[in-house]
Amino acid sequence: MSRAERETPVVPRAEPRSYYGRPVIKEPVWTWEIPCYFFTGGLAGASTGLAYASELRGNHKLARRAWALSFAGVAVSPLLLVSDLGKPQRFLNMLRVFKPTSPMSMGSWLLSLVGPAAGVSAANSVLGLFPRLAVAAKPTAAVGGLPLATYTATLISTTAVPAWSEARSILPFLFASGAAASAGAAAVIVTPAKHAAPARRLALGGGVAELAAARVIQQRLGEAGEPYRRGAAGRLSRAAQLLTATGSVLLGRFPRRRAGGGLILLGALLERWAVYKAGFQSAADPKYTVGPQRERVRSGEARGASRAAVSA
Repeated sequence: MSRAERETPVVPRAEPRSYYGRPVIKEPVWTWEIPCYFFTGGLAGASTGLAYASELRGNHKLARRAWALSFAGVAVSPLLLVSDLGKPQRFLNMLRVFKPTSPMSMGSWLLSLVGPAAGVSAANSVLGLFPRLAVAAKPTAAVGGLPLATYTATLISTTAVPAWSEARSILPFLFASGAAASAGAAAVIVTPAKHAAPARRLALGGGVAELAAARVIQQRLGEAGEPYRRGAAGRLSRAAQLLTATGSVLLGRFPRRRAGGGLILLGALLERWAVYKAGFQSAADPKYTVGPQRERVRSGEARGASRAAVSA
């Protein structure tokens, strides 16, 4: 008799379940301000890159509007965070520690860095103020805007919420593409058509990438991806994909019309809400917590049995 046969249990192993079907983890305590912050932070971060690149290429009309959009997004974002936290002091307390391993700490510092830099850049580009400060502020805002657009995906991926943690390798791409789509779409809306070509390309590229990333999350996560297809999150995700796809088609065929940009912008916002709602749904149902754990246990047992059979 082989070693694998000798170690086969007579009584079947118990399947791990939650206590009377109760949730294994608590639902997040975040309120509506957080998915809105996902959107405004992403728009602000991607807009800084669009503004700086447009300025380097001599497209100052697009650059001015993109800088203004970046400042608007980065100015609203702290207000949303403070509203969710309840007290302004709690946001300031996050700046007491600089911890590179903490997405929340790094995000707070990024927001505090990009905010003033984007403000100086917008004031210089629109009003001609602070010419010396703007020399350093513009590249600072552009470089800091890239991680600002995606750090929230890393932040939620490090939680115990299954719909977020199981998608940790895909969510940054979803947030990055949504940030690009929203920044490009917003710039298309406020910029004359003959100067908005780079923004249109950014909106279309970001929109297509966002649709692809959302599809990957829904199809490759297995049971953990069900919240993205069902309930409120599923409805929001389907609406977001419809808006983004329709807006991309309109923007591609009718570049001088702003309706396509508006639909892409709304689609990016709803996709953030879909991710937010999926987290709540997965935390409320214990099967999304227990299921992945069960699969990991089975995979470990299968690997152990294979090694035992080989050694025997």
